[in-house]
Amino acid sequence: MNYLSAENISKSYGEKVLFENINFGLEKGDKVALVANNGTGKSTLLRILAGEDQGDTGMVSVRDGIRISMLPQEPSFDGDLTVNEVVANADTGLVEVIKEYEIAVQQQAENYTNETQRQLELATAKMDIHDAWDYDRRLKQLLERFNVNEPDKKIDTMSGGQLKRLSLALALLDNPDILLLDEPTNHLDIDMIEWLEKHLQNSSVTLLMVTHDRYFLDRICNNILEISDGNLHIHRGNYSYFLEKRSEREEVNRIEIDKAKKLMKKELEWIRRMPKARTTKSKARIDSFHRTKETATSAKKQDELKLGVHMSRVGGKILEMENVSKSFGDTVILKNYDYVFKKGERIGFVGKNGAGKTSFLNLIMQEQDPDSGTIVTGDTIVYGYYKQEGIKIRESQTVLEVVKDIAEIIPTGKGNSLTASQFLQHFMFSPKVQNDHVSKLSGGERRRLYLLTVLIKNPNFLILDEPTNDLDLLTLNKLEEFLEGFKGCLILVSHDRYFLDKLVDHLFVFEGDGKIKDYHSNYTEYRLMMDEKERQQKLESGAEKKEKKKSLVAPKEKTKLTYHEKKEYDALPCEIEKLEEEKSNLEEKIGSECVDYEELEKLSVRIGEVINLIDMKTIRWMELDEFVD
Repeated sequence: MNYLSAENISKSYGEKVLFENINFGLEKGDKVALVANNGTGKSTLLRILAGEDQGDTGMVSVRDGIRISMLPQEPSFDGDLTVNEVVANADTGLVEVIKEYEIAVQQQAENYTNETQRQLELATAKMDIHDAWDYDRRLKQLLERFNVNEPDKKIDTMSGGQLKRLSLALALLDNPDILLLDEPTNHLDIDMIEWLEKHLQNSSVTLLMVTHDRYFLDRICNNILEISDGNLHIHRGNYSYFLEKRSEREEVNRIEIDKAKKLMKKELEWIRRMPKARTTKSKARIDSFHRTKETATSAKKQDELKLGVHMSRVGGKILEMENVSKSFGDTVILKNYDYVFKKGERIGFVGKNGAGKTSFLNLIMQEQDPDSGTIVTGDTIVYGYYKQEGIKIRESQTVLEVVKDIAEIIPTGKGNSLTASQFLQHFMFSPKVQNDHVSKLSGGERRRLYLLTVLIKNPNFLILDEPTNDLDLLTLNKLEEFLEGFKGCLILVSHDRYFLDKLVDHLFVFEGDGKIKDYHSNYTEYRLMMDEKERQQKLESGAEKKEKKKSLVAPKEKTKLTYHEKKEYDALPCEIEKLEEEKSNLEEKIGSECVDYEELEKLSVRIGEVINLIDMKTIRWMELDEFVD
């Protein structure tokens, strides 16, 4: 069933064409990702579909009765309101249904007639259809899930992350038919992302989202819409399938252009030798030459992000923390903490929002003082600190002025240097864009500019706090390539599990109350360890409950197993043993260095299935064992 159709949608800003005459539809139950480079109109297209913006051409058709809810990239609420007031005044379809029901109840109570009774019955039916009866319970649950737990807090005192999580809770609460999500994982901790991932996987909602989180994207979406050079390409598959098909398309296009270039060279020689007399046949050949020339010259020079630093020498002392403690009121961030950082360390920070990750970084950067203890940085260390809140600059500045305020000339090593303008071009800011005001930049372009201002200082100790927010996948891949080759120390705070898996050697897990545990593994391996620990705890808890139950009830005469139950009982140990063997083999493969990330994801999914099967069969064996003499 078609829910939404977009026909011949075009959008431009001045001379910049975002997309032109694109067509697609959303069917009931579709889970679709929108993929494109920063500044090419992803957020604009979502706003057009939601009715918050207008295309230059075309139309959007939505099936009657279909409700759309949207999570914007940068939510905006009235700053004078509290969280409670925003929720109460939320302009959502579900709130309207509830208000309609409350009005109908009041009207019937004040003036009982056949008409007021009919209106109440209609309003009640709508409450049933939209599952609105448990609105308050779900609201409380979602706000708690996304850590929005101060109902009387004023909007203008909340951080961008808190506003994003509030907006996401309201979008999910509305139970829409179509959900439009613009970077939904930004400002969520990993536990929140994994909950949202499962929620969307199990939901029947029709989904269109923009995200840079590749695990999230690959596990949820079954279709990919790609905007490239203003055109739309539709891929019927997940993100891995999209990468394969895009690569094939680019290779076919490259081959066609190479063939056209060779043919054009041959035809150009013929045109130069051709006599002035024009026959019909020669005119046709000339027309064919011009078509060939158009194909041969159709290849566009692709801008490529070039990241690099002229890293200075790193001495023997890097960073030493001794007996460091830090608290904010009753919230303990660090408690008698000791750590000596080593050359080339690559550490990922993991933990819930508010556990102290950013405060830890601010202590390193001496932006906050510890309550006790010492923090000593080596004399040769040059920090590059990329903050989660992003760049703070005047909107009226041009992009070039932002860089010139830092340096006119940037050294690149071996006596070479770049001007500010040349350095900007390495970061995919064309000369034309360099003269644009910062206010015109997209969220991803601002992030790229901020990254530039960090790397321009040629650091040898990089601290990146949520660097993947709002970056497109092309920029993200280039950032990963750069960080893989970076020889200095790296601290990476990220909710992007793929990013962590690829770049860090070990994890600092912030457990709260000042506790930080060091795990020498990537995130997927850590998650598997935690899942296994939780599974063992459940099994032990289940066994304890059974023993307690046995002690509380009087013993009863055992009932013998049936013939089929006896066969099942005898077979279960062998089945469990085989599953345990498969689990060990999977764990060994996951720990292997030669496993690529796509295979790692498949192995992770399978080991989860195997663990569930072991649990089920073990519990079943325990149930049957009670009746064995």
